[in-house]
Amino acid sequence: MPIRLKDIARELKLSVITVSKALRSDSDISDATRERVLACMKRLDYQPNMAARALATGSSSTIGLIVPDLVNPFFAELAKSLSGALGKESYGLILASSEDNPELERSEIRMMLARGVDALLLASCQPTLDGFLPAHNAGLPFVLLDRPFPHLRANFVGSDDFAGGKLATEHLLHIGRKRLAYIGSPDLSPAADRYRGFRIALRDRDIELREDLVLPNLGVEKPSASAGYDLMRTLLKRKDKPDGVFCHNDVVAIGAIKAALDAGLSIPGDIAIVGFDNVPYSEYLQIPLTSVDQCTRKLGEAAAQLALDLVAKRVDKPSNILLAPTLVVRESTIGKTASKRAAVSALRGNL
Repeated sequence: MPIRLKDIARELKLSVITVSKALRSDSDISDATRERVLACMKRLDYQPNMAARALATGSSSTIGLIVPDLVNPFFAELAKSLSGALGKESYGLILASSEDNPELERSEIRMMLARGVDALLLASCQPTLDGFLPAHNAGLPFVLLDRPFPHLRANFVGSDDFAGGKLATEHLLHIGRKRLAYIGSPDLSPAADRYRGFRIALRDRDIELREDLVLPNLGVEKPSASAGYDLMRTLLKRKDKPDGVFCHNDVVAIGAIKAALDAGLSIPGDIAIVGFDNVPYSEYLQIPLTSVDQCTRKLGEAAAQLALDLVAKRVDKPSNILLAPTLVVRESTIGKTASKRAAVSALRGNL
């Protein structure tokens, strides 16, 4: 039989009201009493009845998260970071995947509303703003993640995709690459801003943008290694092959690397490749991948804090939080020897 508040009260010879106040950290309970109650709860393995608490307080102590693809390592890492940050504040995370399907996403939004989540975090695949109306009409606080809607006055947390695209491209130019290709979805958010950074970096160096070297990711923003593989093979059929490629995320870049190796090319000797996201296994690939780091952990923490602030009504106007990306340079652009040399140089600089 589960432990109840009155069992805790009986154990400590306190009233149920006192135990309840200690659990809520009410200011009229002394620190000593609160510590006694919490210690007893831990010893007896007390698990609060969340349904009963929701009825009593009007709060479910849960935040909803809808992403396009939970298998994508970026979104998996983001969910992990969010869960950890929310858990510290005794909030749970409910996950759902839209599979990059707008209708399924709208269905998941309705499901989150039915579950009574206190706020919704959303990496949306909606083509228009209408998909957010159920959450808006219900008065549910929501935060857009990773994928911005510039014309929607809403809370947003993401990385500066334009700066990241420019950073990746400038790195390829810096190491002497001239014929640069882009693999991604230049017309879809957030890849659109990454592509814009790619274009501006070329323009700043007076280098022509080769439209034949810009390949969309099969017209959708559901990137896959197989798409990266096929699109790289298409690039390698060009008469004037690229010597540098910027892929709009790491999953696509992984496929691109395999296609280049299967074609007998040397990486980075014949072709240098940069990804975006810096997923955890990027450094353990056959050719460790240079990638733009979105600081996924910080993204999750910032999104969790904003969601909690919205629930507590500590925010009175939409917040737009953009984190600055960094470039993590590995062997897919500078080679093993150069990588070791750079590491030694950095070490000496710190001595």
